[in-house]
Amino acid sequence: MKTTVRKTKSGQTRYLHLAHSEWDPVAGRSVPKILFSFGREDQLDKNAVARLVASLCRLLDPADALAVTADSELSFLEARPYGGVYVLDHLWRRLNIDTVMNGLGKAGRGRPRDTTATERVLFGLVANRALAPSSKLAAADWITSDVHIDQLPEVGEQACYRAMDWLHDVHEKLEHEVFHQVANLLNLEVDLLFFDTTPTYFEVDEADAPIARDERGMPAPDTDTDTD
Repeated sequence: MKTTVRKTKSGQTRYLHLAHSEWDPVAGRSVPKILFSFGREDQLDKNAVARLVASLCRLLDPADALAVTADSELSFLEARPYGGVYVLDHLWRRLNIDTVMNGLGKAGRGRPRDTTATERVLFGLVANRALAPSSKLAAADWITSDVHIDQLPEVGEQACYRAMDWLHDVHEKLEHEVFHQVANLLNLEVDLLFFDTTPTYFEVDEADAPIARDERGMPAPDTDTDTD
């Protein structure tokens, strides 16, 4: 910033400018070059200055932008994506899946189960499957390090497996309740159900006959065939 002063009959008026120094080979020294004038200091439009700073900060990394605009006692730690998880979490709650899970934790004999943490872990796994499909170990790291999930700042691999064990125990009741939640919410008349069979496979007792393959894994041509 550069300040200039003009003398008037009523006193002095200060003007603010955005400037930088350039080397003047004739004068043999650096001289200020005005890039933009903000006008009189006593009439400074601070909102316009704030908009200018915000526009310039878009050219910087978040850490650098914070370093030049925030108090020196603050430091940039991290930034995480939130949009995809936010949408999925609201859809999850709109279908009352969290409420259904919490209700299942209170059902049955014995001490009621606190399923709040379990429900959050299961949502995190579902969000990972939708946004960044990976293994349980990688999903736990994704939840802990890559995204922001409400009420789930971090999770370990074992917690994921324990949550899935509980899900296996209650999956029939959970599927029944979620089905009715979706049907009631969307006013559906269900005549046909589709099941995901992608993990389905079958085996036979006898092994397949060996097939010769080339370096690309393709069946090699039969060199024993006689041709006339």
